[in-house]
Amino acid sequence: MSKEKKDPQIRIVKDGPYIVTGNVPLYEKIITPQGDKSYVYEDGQELPQSETYTLCRCGQSKNPPFCDGQHAKTAFYGTEVASKDNYLDRVKQRILGPDMELYDDGRCAYARFCHREAGDAWELVEMTDECEDLKEEAIKAACQCPSGRLVLTDDEGNEIEPAYEPAVEILQDPEKDVSGPIAVKGYIPLLSADGDSYELRNRIALCRCGQSKNMPFCDGQHFRKGFKDGLNETGKKDRD
Repeated sequence: MSKEKKDPQIRIVKDGPYIVTGNVPLYEKIITPQGDKSYVYEDGQELPQSETYTLCRCGQSKNPPFCDGQHAKTAFYGTEVASKDNYLDRVKQRILGPDMELYDDGRCAYARFCHREAGDAWELVEMTDECEDLKEEAIKAACQCPSGRLVLTDDEGNEIEPAYEPAVEILQDPEKDVSGPIAVKGYIPLLSADGDSYELRNRIALCRCGQSKNMPFCDGQHFRKGFKDGLNETGKKDRD
């Protein structure tokens, strides 16, 4: 008897982990400098794949990136405080360029992809009529932001978004000597511990250091606190 296939979903457990269902691919990605100001993602080590898996949210797991129950042993307090308002209702800044508009809701995960050799996303959107290369740089600066903080629209108001397949990515940031957030791509539903759903988005970054002031989303505390998950130390050993 075949099992019913589940759609991708991430469910937050109260003061506990993220439960990922629906056979969502899990990757490790390394934030890597390219040139003086730009960054790219490079593939990290292979991680175990499963129909369902639980990811650590407290930052204390000895079996990263998976949950091993440390949240219960350390009395982790992971109450969600982030707004569930839609992105457009949370936007703090809008910059209208010649043929694109940049929206910014301020949810920074400190991944730095908004910076490019020719300028940052806020500068580049005003330079898109100068040449096609600058337009492409503006799109990369906004669309590679893992938190979804930055969104571009074209001159007809349509969002410019990468066509991501559903995936979960464990980010590492060796340049800053820290481990980064969980990047979620491809419109995977995020279900709150209270049963409500967050807005469905193509890109979000979830906290896994346990220190965010905007739970469940990353706010850069992993950098400020020097969070290291220990995944590189554990290597490719078998995990439960």
